[in-house]
Amino acid sequence: MKLFQQLFKVIQSFLHAFVNKIQDPILMAEQAIRDLKKDYDASMRNLAEIKSLSIDTKNKVVSQTEVAKDYERKALTLLQKAQNGELEQANADRLASEALKKKQAAIETIKKYTLDIRNYDAMAEKLESKIANLKEQITNWENEVSTLKARHKVAITSQKITKQMVSMSGNNAQALLENMKERVNKEEALAQAYDEMTTIETDIDKEINDAIGANGNYSDEVQQSLLELKKQIQPTYLIEEKNKNV
Repeated sequence: MKLFQQLFKVIQSFLHAFVNKIQDPILMAEQAIRDLKKDYDASMRNLAEIKSLSIDTKNKVVSQTEVAKDYERKALTLLQKAQNGELEQANADRLASEALKKKQAAIETIKKYTLDIRNYDAMAEKLESKIANLKEQITNWENEVSTLKARHKVAITSQKITKQMVSMSGNNAQALLENMKERVNKEEALAQAYDEMTTIETDIDKEINDAIGANGNYSDEVQQSLLELKKQIQPTYLIEEKNKNV
């Protein structure tokens, strides 16, 4: 777990860097977390192996217990046969003693296995505690790195926006905007002038057409009356009309 402690210190130093200089430390912290995850996976495999040894040893204890019971039963059977006269007492005692020796050997094996089981279970418990702590730390570091990455993105975006605003507020940008405004004003004025010219031409055409239409609709009597009236107002009108006809 020495590597775990070293990586913990490294990650701590990275995670407390300034936000505007955070990109490289974040990448390094992410790599450190990936390495820790590999250690976590390896630790889980080691834990599984230790638990497997404990389970296998417990099965051996069960097996040796049956062996001890079996030899005890055999020794008892031999003594009963000697008592019933089926075996000589000396031979029965010898064989029963051998059976009891095997029983005792099985018991000693059970004691050894029991001690091994205790050691395996203690190692597994200790390793489980460290693995749980490592998993919790990895989760916390991942969350902290995610938060710092989000803060870094916000800082970079804000910096770009600020630079753009500063750039737009400069003299060049202001002059460009003023030039654009002037050009737009000229274009609008030109468009308005064309509209007014179109209106003028339309009014003149209407006046001419109305004048022609009015003269054409008058009868001869009306025109003669108009001529007499003009003679009263301007005596020289007829003379001017004659001169125009010559």
